[in-house]
Amino acid sequence: MRVTVLAIGRQKSGPEGQLVTDYLSRFDTAGRQLGFGGVTLTEIEDRKGKGESRLLEAAIPDGAFVVALDERGKTTNSRAFAGLLAQKRDEGIRDMVFLIGGADGHDAQLRSRADRLLSFGDMVWPHMLARVMLTEQLYRAVSILSGAPYHRD
Repeated sequence: MRVTVLAIGRQKSGPEGQLVTDYLSRFDTAGRQLGFGGVTLTEIEDRKGKGESRLLEAAIPDGAFVVALDERGKTTNSRAFAGLLAQKRDEGIRDMVFLIGGADGHDAQLRSRADRLLSFGDMVWPHMLARVMLTEQLYRAVSILSGAPYHRD
């Protein structure tokens, strides 16, 4: 299964970008053994004022299972998140896409298009930190699925 993160804005160089790169590399190594392709991070900028949510929606592959990061979403624990990835892989879903909006989040139409709304808690997180948190959880998920000691209960 291919995993894609579609994110509004460009990650500047710095510690957040280094963490994202590190977690994506770790996912690639651990995930391939479990039937996951590497994670593709696609950064989208709304240079022509078309609307961030519309640009994100246009980039979603046909038939993808879509998870939008949204403060109105449901929280989950790391084991359940890993289970979701494994379930969709086992169902034969070809693409799983995670959407990270800009400062204003996602519009109602994109939220209704998503198969799942995921929240990282009641606090609002800057979208650049949300990338770090998501990529870490993706790596943690494949670690859980492979039985690696990275995740501890």
